[in-house]
Amino acid sequence: MSAMKGTQLQSTPAAPPNAQMQSPEPRSARTPPAVAPERFVELREWISQPVMAAFCGGGVAGAVSRTVVSPLERLKILLQVQSAGRDAYKLSVGQALGKMWKEEGWRGFMRGNGTNCVRIVPYSAVQFSSYNFYKRNIFESYPGQDLAPLTRLVCGGIAGITSVFFTYPLDIVRTRLSIQTASFSELGQKPRKMPGMWATMTQMYKTEGGMAALYRGIIPTVAGVAPYVGLNFMVYESVRKYLTYDGEQNPGAARKLLAGAISGAVAQTFTYPFDVLRRRFQINTMSGMGYQYKGVIDAIRVIVGQEGVRGLYKGIVPNLLKVAPSMASSWLSFEMTRDFLVSVKPEVSQQAL
Repeated sequence: MSAMKGTQLQSTPAAPPNAQMQSPEPRSARTPPAVAPERFVELREWISQPVMAAFCGGGVAGAVSRTVVSPLERLKILLQVQSAGRDAYKLSVGQALGKMWKEEGWRGFMRGNGTNCVRIVPYSAVQFSSYNFYKRNIFESYPGQDLAPLTRLVCGGIAGITSVFFTYPLDIVRTRLSIQTASFSELGQKPRKMPGMWATMTQMYKTEGGMAALYRGIIPTVAGVAPYVGLNFMVYESVRKYLTYDGEQNPGAARKLLAGAISGAVAQTFTYPFDVLRRRFQINTMSGMGYQYKGVIDAIRVIVGQEGVRGLYKGIVPNLLKVAPSMASSWLSFEMTRDFLVSVKPEVSQQAL
């Protein structure tokens, strides 16, 4: 027995002297703790601030809404700039879109949309974020206060003016790009290679009066944008509140789309003549278009005298057709983006919205 035990003991392999050194390291020593880097935490904190979230949400809203309705947006501009006696686009909406497709294809539908998005992203971002900023820091007595409709109107108007001054040169260039490839015989033969956004802006700056050329038409634009943006915010927030049922904090997506469509239609109908004046002044120095207005009053007098009151509403049909999908998609994409960014910050209060 003792011999067998001795044999068993001798046959048992001895443990290597460095057995403890070969054992796996503790998990904590091999894997760094799952803690987000400090910079990432700061980024989340910064981007979840209500004004910054509104800025980013506004940018997304602008790009989405303009791309969705780009063909109707371009058709509206072509109708707006067509003066009396010129009927290249004196057609129904369907016929005009068909003409655009036949002559220029898909690119014709999207002509100027790249520039428009370059313009509308900062424009919409500044508009939504400045509205949020003015609302919180000037008009609200306490966070989350329910403002009166007139206060929303004023706040939205100031936000609209702010966004116009930041982005107007891109808007005037977008208008030029939208009409350069259209079949207006007055403009002569189309160039073989169309200039881009920066080339057009540089050419205008050099040949049409410097910075003044890039801000031509700013007065009727501001006169139209202030009430338009004010009405848009006022009507949207009022309708949105009406469509929010008892016990809900926010209405559903379909009701947000409806509120956006209603607010856009109301705002566009009341302020549309200013939009026509803006387009006319933006190309006032282009030869062959049939007008050289001396000022806003002169432009109204000439348009009404030659084209009637309808001249101030040229292009309103495709404009109203685009308002519903444009504003609906704008408000919905804005709220979705903003809510997502605000939710990045832990323990978000609903009053922050």
